[in-house]
Amino acid sequence: MESTVEDFNLEEWQRLAQDDPQEFERRREAAIRAVIEQAPPEHQARLLRLQFRIDLERRRAKTALGATVRLQSMMWERFSALRAALLTLTGEKEPVEEPAQRTAKVLQFPRSD
Repeated sequence: MESTVEDFNLEEWQRLAQDDPQEFERRREAAIRAVIEQAPPEHQARLLRLQFRIDLERRRAKTALGATVRLQSMMWERFSALRAALLTLTGEKEPVEEPAQRTAKVLQFPRSD
């Protein structure tokens, strides 16, 4: 049984990822394919390219956390590009922010020699 967005069950997916990673991956890929196939035909090729890039970044990462960081970086790059395009279209200028003052308290730890 393939999942859809409407019947997505987080607990079931978590259990599957822990108990049967191969089946989890098979279902994940099937769910992604189903979403792409439901998209308008003019968007499907672009979505396939994006999914290819996502899969590539996941394979390049050594850990799940590393993959998450890579994908988050991709998302923020795209967000920045979209924001710049919006500012250009609206004629607005990028707000100039003052550099943040960074302060930190340095903790002294006793040496253990």
